[in-house]
Amino acid sequence: MSDDQKTQQSVDDRRSQLGLRALIDEMLQQVRELNRHAATWDPDERAKAEQQLEMIMARVRDEASRGHTKPQ
Repeated sequence: MSDDQKTQQSVDDRRSQLGLRALIDEMLQQVRELNRHAATWDPDERAKAEQQLEMIMARVRDEASRGHTKPQ
């Protein structure tokens, strides 16, 4: 497979998995928020943020395992 074909396949994969990409963006946003505020949050706030992150991560795993396999 040529580099051009690999690049096009990568672009096609990203376009076909918009739901997964949106979830990953949401997960990254939550990770950044947790990182920014972890030192100032009280234990309850931190626990809530960690729980939200775990829920997002579970959704990412579910979406990623829904048969999004590369064609052979």
